[in-house]
Amino acid sequence: QSKGKKPLFVQLVLDNIWSLYEAVMKRDKEKMEKIVTSLGLKIGARESQHADPKVQLNAICSQWLPISDAVLSMVCSKLPSPLDISAERVEKLMCVGARTFDSLPPETQELKAAFMKCSSEGAAPVIVFVSKMFAVDAKALPHNKPR
Repeated sequence: QSKGKKPLFVQLVLDNIWSLYEAVMKRDKEKMEKIVTSLGLKIGARESQHADPKVQLNAICSQWLPISDAVLSMVCSKLPSPLDISAERVEKLMCVGARTFDSLPPETQELKAAFMKCSSEGAAPVIVFVSKMFAVDAKALPHNKPR
């Protein structure tokens, strides 16, 4: 960078995205067509003739860099296998709040083994785990509020 050279990521990735963005926003038809043909994309007539450049950009990027595929492949490669989960972690996931695993009904406690086995057999119980996490400012938490 000290000699005016760009980092490799900028040269190979960001410059290409930025040139596509500029071509679409400046409505440079020739450059857009060149980019679309070089990437081997097929953009529909409705999107290519649309008045809003964001629609054109979305149509090109959704085929060139589909975010759903990227997110799914990243989740598959980075998240640990559910088969590697520890028994203590399963108990924490099954308990809500200050409840302990031992205080759960026996039917629920029996699900622990099925949870850890991750079986797809027809007789195996179906277990659905729903989680939602969101950022909260530390000052907004009840124990941090001034009294």
